[in-house]
Formats: sequence, C-alpha cells, structure tokens
Amino acid sequence: MAFYKRSHAGYRRLLPLFLVIFSVALVLMLLIRKWSISDFSYIAVEEESYSFVSSSMETDNRILLNFGDFKPKLPQMNDFAISLDRRNFLPPRNIDLFPNLAENHIKIVLYVHNRPQYLQVVLKSLANVKGIGETMLIVSHDGYFNEMDSIVQAVRFCQVKQIFSPYSPHLYSDSFPGVSKGDCQHKDDPSKKNCSGDADQYGNHRSPRIVSLKHHWWWMMNTVWDGLPETRLHSGHILFIEEDHFIYPNAYRNIQLLVKLKPEKCPDCFAVNLAPSDVKSKGEGWESLIAEKMGNIGYTFNRTVWRKIHAKAREFCWFDDYNWDITMWSTVYPSFGTPVYTLRGPRASAVHFGKCGLHQGQDKISACIDNGEAKFELENVDKVPNINIDWPVYVFKNQEGYRAGFKGWGGWGDHRDQELCLSFAYMYHSSDALPNGRDASKHS
Repeated sequence: MAFYKRSHAGYRRLLPLFLVIFSVALVLMLLIRKWSISDFSYIAVEEESYSFVSSSMETDNRILLNFGDFKPKLPQMNDFAISLDRRNFLPPRNIDLFPNLAENHIKIVLYVHNRPQYLQVVLKSLANVKGIGETMLIVSHDGYFNEMDSIVQAVRFCQVKQIFSPYSPHLYSDSFPGVSKGDCQHKDDPSKKNCSGDADQYGNHRSPRIVSLKHHWWWMMNTVWDGLPETRLHSGHILFIEEDHFIYPNAYRNIQLLVKLKPEKCPDCFAVNLAPSDVKSKGEGWESLIAEKMGNIGYTFNRTVWRKIHAKAREFCWFDDYNWDITMWSTVYPSFGTPVYTLRGPRASAVHFGKCGLHQGQDKISACIDNGEAKFELENVDKVPNINIDWPVYVFKNQEGYRAGFKGWGGWGDHRDQELCLSFAYMYHSSDALPNGRDASKHS
C-alpha cells in the first residue's frame, strides 16, 4: 500500500514533464509535415512546367484502359518530329499582352491542316470576337507547314499556344505513319503486287493524307484533355473550331451563356454548339433554345463528356471511316445508350465556308483551288449576345444524317492505323505507349 502511494505520487510529479515532451514532439511533427508538403508542392510545380508526359501520368486524372492483350506503342519519331514535339511544351505566347485569363474563360482549340487561305479568314474573324482577349487560343497543327506556322505566329489578339502532331503522316516520307516501302496502293492485290497492308471494306488500301484527318483529331483530343499542362487539369468546357469556320463576334459570349444555361435548361445535353448540325442552316430565328444532335461546328463539352468519349476508344479506332465526325455519329455516340443532344441558340454564331475538303488541295495535279474570300453579311444581332435566358428549349428528335448502323465510308482498314489510334488513347496514361528511345522523365 505504501509502495502504491509513493508510485502514484511520482507519476503525478512527472506528468507535467510528459505533457511538455509530448507537446514539443507534436509541434515538431507538424513542422516536419509542413516542410515536406511545401517541398513536394514545389517539385510538383516544376514537374508540371518542364516534364510534359511524366507530370500528366502522375495526376489523379489517370485513366487505365484495358483492351485485352493490346500493347500500346507509338512509332519512333524522326528528328523533325522530335523538334516539333518539343515545341508543344513551350508556354503560350502573348502573355505580356494578356497576363491573366478570365476566371470563367472557355479555352478555344482551333485545329488546322494546310489551307492557309482559310486560316487567314478564321483568325480574322476570331480577332473581332467579343471577349477573345480573356481566353487562350490553342492551335493544333496536323504536321508542319511553314506558311500555316507563320500565320499563327502573327496572332496578337489573345494568348496563343501552338501544338504539332508529331505522328502526322505528313512528317514521314518513307515510314509509317507515312508511306512505308512495300505498302499496297489503291486497290492493289497483295498476292500479285507482293505488297503489304490491310484494305478497307471497299478494297482500298490506306492513303496517309486521308487517314491523317482522323489521326490528328484523335491525337489532338487526347493531348488537349490529358496532356497539355494548360488544360489537362481543366474540368470545364473547351470550344473546338476548324480552319474553315467563320466565327461571329457574339460567339464567345453566346457560348458562355449556353454553358451556364445547360445544367438548368438541358441537363441531359452533352454539349453546346455555336451552329446547327445542318451546316447549310443559319438557324431558325425562333425565340427558343434548340436541343438537337451534336454538330461539328463550334462544339463545346467538358471533361466528363471527354471521359465518356475516351472510354470508347476501341469503337472510335476500329470503325472503318476516315472521318472523325462520322465515326462519332455512327458508332461512338450510339454506344452511350442515350441520345446525345447539344444545346444551341436559334441563330448560328459560326458558319462553315469554303469548297475544299481537308483531303483536297495538297496534290499538285488535282489541287482544289479556293481563295477563301467568302463574304459574310453580319447583322447587328450577330455582333452582340442574342440568347435570352428565359427562352424555353425546343428538342429536335429523329433528325436525318449519319447514325448507328452506317458502315462507314472506308479509308480506315489498315490495322496499323487502328493500333496507332488506340495507342493515342494510352499515351498520357501508360509509359508503355511511349515510342522506342523516348524517356518521359527527360522529355522537356
């Protein structure tokens, strides 16, 4: 009993000392944790700024695809392709003129090929868009053409970032994705011509300048959403336009309104559009918003929709049609299980112009000639936001056009194109997709 009393009294005298030691230890632990977090944050910023591929792989946004025994692998880039790939990591230009992007800005992606006369028109129209200085314009090039590059470098009306597809068939003169030695051409019979390649459903072998259209679009989408430091963590909407789209002055303000209204007015809509799905239509002029099938002029969607599209990579990459939009309408959208509607205004804020298709204009013998000097008559209503937030929504159902069951126009039968396409879906989510000799940790 006496021993118990002495021990109990000793513990009471030592208790304050224990509390002090515990408090000091706790403070030290918190300080160490704080220093560790600060150091990690600094490293993460450095990674995001200088290591394009490795940083994107380390985000929580990583998506693991599982397509059986498919092994993603990108082609070995030639020296010129590597130099272009490095340009993709450069910061945007014109930051000195436009140091800050608006808090609610919607980034704009303009994808281009080799129609400089068209590019001049769309850039001139963008320069007159209200609010354009609040956002960033990302120009995605299908390969490299000097005149196209020079035109974009002259842009001064907003922040501009250029990216170049390093796997464009236009960059490879004697190897895949370009023309490889021994490739079959047109309707060659492999057994008679001693050539190789897989024909499409109509018996035609691959044409690099044709397949580049679909390759570029898919590479661009994967790069913008999952690769670029400027957009890979962006969860909101991104606006996509093409070099043969004339953009009205009210386009940007209208798209901001539509994005804001979509959750309330059309919660089941996947996107918003600047123009009707019928490229010949300029709109109905009604006092109502329109919900219809998703068009290919000025379409805008968010990361949630991109994830649904990305998950359908196999459907996209295996469908025998060289057109990205027909592929989407005929196989990807129908696989979602619900109608894919987009929300737009009753008047177009962008129009398609020109007569030369993307696959035309590059053959010297049969070049498509078009000076791109289209005339656009703008009314006052096209220069200011013209969407009323109180308008109801009219839904167009069972519209004509490509839909599930269409077998495609072909041009996409070679297994190499299908596998390259599917590898693009992996390239920011798996080190296995890196081409031979490329080290993600050193790529800056």
